[in-house]
Amino acid sequence: MNVRGDPRERDAVSPGRRDTGWRLGRRSRKGVLVVHIVSAGAWLGIDVVLAILVFTALVTDDVDTAASSYRVLTFTLWPLFLTGLTCLASGVTLGLGTKYGLVRYWWVAVKLVLNVVFVALVPLALRRPVLEAAEYGRDLTAGEPTFPVTELLFPPIVSLSGLLVAVILAVYKPSGRLRERGRP
Repeated sequence: MNVRGDPRERDAVSPGRRDTGWRLGRRSRKGVLVVHIVSAGAWLGIDVVLAILVFTALVTDDVDTAASSYRVLTFTLWPLFLTGLTCLASGVTLGLGTKYGLVRYWWVAVKLVLNVVFVALVPLALRRPVLEAAEYGRDLTAGEPTFPVTELLFPPIVSLSGLLVAVILAVYKPSGRLRERGRP
């Protein structure tokens, strides 16, 4: 990473604009961008797997399939949390180390908020229903069915929708700053 070092490594600074601080070099920026894109893709993929497991468990008539789907859900928690944290860390690094900043453009701020909220929701709101679903899966296997876990119906839908919004914002980069330059 470059901190005002070799000018060949630095991102171009437009004329009249002060270089106000640390910027990622071209190679570093591309490396962090790759990490960000891959982690976001993995996050989307894990959410798709979560959705498939939840919907399979809820709609199947086969008790063994439902029980297996519910029990496997627990394996999605850590990968989901870690890919979200990786995406958050790489996004913050990109925000701080490029011209976009963390809260300079509204679309970057929206992505940041979505990322923080979804990462926080994994241990705070998703963990308990997933563990309850695994317990329900064990009960199904033991032949002691209780009420199905329907709390897990909306998290994959909401998460996939929010992540899709973040991807669209990243690709289209709609114009508009949160604050105009030179104004307090």
